[in-house]
Amino acid sequence: MFRNIRAKVGGAVALAAIVSACSSLGSVGDILGGVLGGGGSQVNGIVRGVNTQSRFLTLQQSNGQDVDLQYDNQTRVVYQNQTYSVTSLDPGDQVAARVQQVQGGGYYTDSIVVVQPVNNTGGSTNTGTVQNLQGTVRQIDRTNGLFTVDAGSSVIITVALPYNASSTTVQRFNNLRSGDYVRFQGVYVNQTRVELRQFN
Repeated sequence: MFRNIRAKVGGAVALAAIVSACSSLGSVGDILGGVLGGGGSQVNGIVRGVNTQSRFLTLQQSNGQDVDLQYDNQTRVVYQNQTYSVTSLDPGDQVAARVQQVQGGGYYTDSIVVVQPVNNTGGSTNTGTVQNLQGTVRQIDRTNGLFTVDAGSSVIITVALPYNASSTTVQRFNNLRSGDYVRFQGVYVNQTRVELRQFN
């Protein structure tokens, strides 16, 4: 669905676009600096989508242009002082990202602040098929809102808590312990990763 990451504009134009975007951030820039520390330029926009295979997300800037930002396992998404994975982002979310230019003219982000979720009702806009899943909890990463489940037949899946999860879902997650048998609904974002919808 998404093209391979590449520079969409020339060096001078790209720099000008980022400077323009940074100047429009205002207090959001202060939030980024306060929560995530200094360093890097800041770009804001609306999430168009996340490509988990090529590991980049596409943002639509205020001028209508799209920009692709590379991410990795160190990239953090912050919403209401909690940290989540990049795959928790939904199309339509308004975000502010800290970026730096990389070799080849692309851009990398290590920190993303969700300014306004696309859906404040606790649901998600991802269009994947919701599946009923179950298994035994193996590991829990409360900092990043993740847990791994042994689904049987040597299948281990990583389950990501969405940042707009309901309070009931968050409480259930916080009460999880290794060895618990859980039943839940989720959407596969790749072969080994699922975004949680709700516990059954």
